[in-house]
Amino acid sequence: MRNISTYHAGELTVQAQAGVQTEAAHLTKIIGASINPTARDFLRTQRLAIASTIDKHGKVWASLLTGKPGFVQVVAEQLVQVQTTANSSDPLLKNLSIHDDIGILVIDLVTRRRLRINGKAELKQNGRIDVQTQQVYFNCPKYIQTRDLVAESDRQTAIPEVYSYTALTPAQQQWITQADTFFIASFHPQSSADASHRGGYPGFVQVLNATELVFPDYTGNNMFNTLGNIAQYAQIGLLFLDFVCGHTLQLTGTAKIIWDTNRIAQFIGAECLVEFHIDRVLETTHATNLCWEFAQYSPYNPK
Repeated sequence: MRNISTYHAGELTVQAQAGVQTEAAHLTKIIGASINPTARDFLRTQRLAIASTIDKHGKVWASLLTGKPGFVQVVAEQLVQVQTTANSSDPLLKNLSIHDDIGILVIDLVTRRRLRINGKAELKQNGRIDVQTQQVYFNCPKYIQTRDLVAESDRQTAIPEVYSYTALTPAQQQWITQADTFFIASFHPQSSADASHRGGYPGFVQVLNATELVFPDYTGNNMFNTLGNIAQYAQIGLLFLDFVCGHTLQLTGTAKIIWDTNRIAQFIGAECLVEFHIDRVLETTHATNLCWEFAQYSPYNPK
């Protein structure tokens, strides 16, 4: 495990490129290895999380986790238990049987609060995951669109069906171009897996063709955890969630950071861009029986 007070070489490289080394150095104090009382209270009420894991080929996947309040439970200062809801076709559990690195993003779409938990996972009976925490910290609320959980959505839905592709269908391309939110999973061998959030107005993710996307990276907390990982380990995973119907779109592939000023200028508010080449697509219908109603765009979204 790396020293939690320092950044790995990829993060340092991107921070230098963006000119925010001083700001980033001041933020190391927010990263801890233990769950503090504030984080414990936050987790007690949450129902939505994203997990980042690595498969046997080294590909990174982002998986949806949902449950009743308390499905992510703190049992000790550095031990979290997650009762998984992922279906059997999701790569999550198979990946964890091979690689124990896991990154978890727990996010509250009502309050725009989000907590990152990175560490080592151990599979238990009945799909439970025990996570020994290494890095725990809250993120800023930027670019999170607020959504209200529909109370009556705790209902039985159709059995999930999973479809696998090597390229995006026209309908999937439209889904992505209309999205205002997605989740991104990354990995660094010296650190751990990591899951994060990206948001903007619909259209902020552009579909170049059936196997390539490009999206902007806006000003954030200046730590550049995700981009730092990409700088040294290009494999990432993306997750798009249909908040109304509960469908998911999981993409895995390779990413490249774009610093070309002419290309960046085409995206208002972007510090840089990320080009993503798709290797595999998993579309799951009815991945969760929860649904959310859109409330408000983030005031930070570049216009």
